[in-house]
Amino acid sequence: MNTARRGPELVADANPASAARSIVLRQLTHSPKSRFQLSQKLAERDIPQDVADAVLDRFEAVKLIDDGEFAQEWVRTRSLYKSLARGALRRELAEKGIDEHLAETALEQIDDATERDQARELVRKKLRPSNNLEDRAERDKYTRRWVAMLARKGFNPSLAYQIVAEVIDESLTEG
Repeated sequence: MNTARRGPELVADANPASAARSIVLRQLTHSPKSRFQLSQKLAERDIPQDVADAVLDRFEAVKLIDDGEFAQEWVRTRSLYKSLARGALRRELAEKGIDEHLAETALEQIDDATERDQARELVRKKLRPSNNLEDRAERDKYTRRWVAMLARKGFNPSLAYQIVAEVIDESLTEG
């Protein structure tokens, strides 16, 4: 059997379907992947497109690849552990080749109240007793920083300003 070593994967010239199955299985052992991600990996390894499609179809048929379940799990974990808002999660799912309808279905598990609570908690974690929020210049500086942090996490700018203002007001009335 004529084989060539290419990175961590083994590509078999004589049997591309076998090589494709090995690549897909190895990729799925590391972490769940979307069909698009696996397709890209097979293309990188010079697996013919028709062979890749057939192998990926078979993996979908036996439920080892399920973009809907992948999207659900992605949204659940990234929202919980990274506190990402729907906007950022929608972008990430699109980058992973998830169908827009599947992405929207997965994003339904995050409601407005959850998103607001996450944003509020992120800002509260940034509050320090040393922050002099009574000084207008300091308050403006921290407002810009915290709104930018929320924006990077995918929160809507108007929601971000609203949450930051609420947290600052709470901290001023408590202090």
